[in-house]
Amino acid sequence: MKKERGRRMTNDMTSGSPIKLIIRFMIPMCLGNIFQQFYNIADSIIAGQFLGVDALAAIGSTGSLIFLVTGWLNGLTSGFSIWVAQWFGAGKLDRMRHYIAMSVYICVGFVVVMTGGLLIANEPILRLMNSPEHLMGDISSYMAIIYAGLAVTCAYNALAGVLRALGDSKSPLYFLIISAVINVVLDIVFIVVFHMGVEGCGYATVIAQGISAILCFLYILKKFDVLKLKKEDFHFSMSTINKLLGLGIPMALQFSITAIGTIIVQGAINVYGAVSMAGFSAAGKIQNIICTVFVSFGATIATYVGQNRGAGKMDRVRKGVYLTQAMILVTSLIMMVLVHFFGEYLMLIFVKASETEVLKAAGIYFNTVVWAYPFLGSIFLYRNALQGMGYGLVPMMGGVFELVARAGIVFLVAGNTSFAGVCMADPAAWIAALIPLIPYYFWIMKKKENR
Repeated sequence: MKKERGRRMTNDMTSGSPIKLIIRFMIPMCLGNIFQQFYNIADSIIAGQFLGVDALAAIGSTGSLIFLVTGWLNGLTSGFSIWVAQWFGAGKLDRMRHYIAMSVYICVGFVVVMTGGLLIANEPILRLMNSPEHLMGDISSYMAIIYAGLAVTCAYNALAGVLRALGDSKSPLYFLIISAVINVVLDIVFIVVFHMGVEGCGYATVIAQGISAILCFLYILKKFDVLKLKKEDFHFSMSTINKLLGLGIPMALQFSITAIGTIIVQGAINVYGAVSMAGFSAAGKIQNIICTVFVSFGATIATYVGQNRGAGKMDRVRKGVYLTQAMILVTSLIMMVLVHFFGEYLMLIFVKASETEVLKAAGIYFNTVVWAYPFLGSIFLYRNALQGMGYGLVPMMGGVFELVARAGIVFLVAGNTSFAGVCMADPAAWIAALIPLIPYYFWIMKKKENR
């Protein structure tokens, strides 16, 4: 497998013990995802502790919107990396490099259009989300800075996705650790020293993301000869563009459809005021950290399945998915116990113990959703397994089922019942997403078995 210098840096997942390969790849992925979340979480912690509940509510209420925007770019680049993993698994490195080069064209186009469009539509979008008028200035300023930095967000996601497609999940982790520390330092400097308020959090986030993207790019140039692109790799091919978009667009839509559902829920939560907004936001961030292991299992299985699908080893695909499902179920039980007994204490990261109403709102959210973690973990498994095999439409439909479930719950209960009723939208969405995913996965595996 060492056909080119630099290939030794990669991780071939087409041979060896599946469970060892999956765990060894997943752990750095998990740590990396946790540090990636630090960008927005550090903003919330420091804003909540130094600027107060209104600042925490302002930044926290942007989480679903940020997920919508960055989720589109993340889904797009994740779709591209599936092709990279498949060509790598098949040993066709020239094709792999050509696909990477074409993805550069696509990423540049999307970033230019999205940045301009979102900056223009910034305030109208926030008004559609029922953002409180007295927080509008802070929220609008924060999001404008995030939009202006989409180029570095896309660059990091694309570069890290290529490295992971080749089995390297450790290098992106190291870069994220460095940039996460820088983000925290800049948050403190901009808010505490220069009194820049919520805007300081936005600048810190974009600068830190830019550093992680630059480090990732320099590392690839130095260490991976197999990823060094040549002039001929950039020869424009519409057929390659179509193939990349054929998988990238459904994955981007799947992320965005899910995000639209969370925006609908956030809009319903906003009606209950800043206290509920702060509690819901902080609880969601804690849940995201704890459940990062599910996201990491999903990203791992996408690379594992992609490489083995490219190598034609479907028996290894089946075994890897089965073992990962078992690990997700065990992990779910651990997370349920952790959140049930320690969720309130973790909330003290974001707010002072005196903010009893915020803590109460977070406790209501946790009690409403914690039982559904096994369903949440399984979404990432089956969705990413299908995407790793090159199927993008049904995983996207899983997102549509999520959206319908969330919107349905909000429509039925928002304004007619309590805060807890709106929180039920998450478990309903997680269960609904599995309705198309699980049957389709087993149908595909049976179909390939009969060939």
